[in-house]
Amino acid sequence: MEKGQDHGASGPARQKVCIVGASGKLGQYMVQHALDRGYEVAGVCRETSVPKLDAFRGRITLHPGATDDREVIKRAVDGCDAVLTVLVPRGVHGYATGTAQAVLDHAQPGARLVFSCGWHITLDGRDVYSWKIKALVKVAGPLARLARFADLDDQVEACRRVFASGTRWTVVRGSDLEEGDSQGLPVWSRHVGDPILHSNRTRRIDFALFMVEAIGNDDLVHEAPAIVGRQTLSALAHASATPGP
Repeated sequence: MEKGQDHGASGPARQKVCIVGASGKLGQYMVQHALDRGYEVAGVCRETSVPKLDAFRGRITLHPGATDDREVIKRAVDGCDAVLTVLVPRGVHGYATGTAQAVLDHAQPGARLVFSCGWHITLDGRDVYSWKIKALVKVAGPLARLARFADLDDQVEACRRVFASGTRWTVVRGSDLEEGDSQGLPVWSRHVGDPILHSNRTRRIDFALFMVEAIGNDDLVHEAPAIVGRQTLSALAHASATPGP
């Protein structure tokens, strides 16, 4: 697909969604969910990753380039009603922060902005983390940074900028991810450590579903929902303990 070329079918105006990081596993699921809902879809991914999106050839507009390239983002989000962004802490040069800032600066005024990150991000400091997550941040994080592979602090800074912005943002915090058929829209809580999240497992296809569904859910504006699979033991236990209407 050529850079910036629109391969979508002509017809009446539809809501337009940009997916930043479209070629990754999460991004590809978001593309499919967005198309299923009738959105016009634009995507951003690295030039070398364009072939990963061949299954969507003829149905989306691609803008190849680094997701922290401000000019690429500016072109991609032009006219978009919503922007879904995968915040990837790749390398040690502020990749996630650069990506988030470019989206914040160039998205249309009033656009719905939905970002993805891990549970280690906190909005209000009231999250309670397990030893596993603490170990990831305190041990694996520095090792990844030393190897110049990834920088978890970069994702923290990216989200700090999102939280401080005046945009219509949501930051979706994902638990451990797995492949498999959809189990439905994940459930969520405001704070990691809440019992409903104890299973710490979400299907990747359902993480993507939550991202896309958030576009039309104004209750999630300025929220940082931590999600877990709807069919996990902790979610089912919570549902059975909750009184019906």
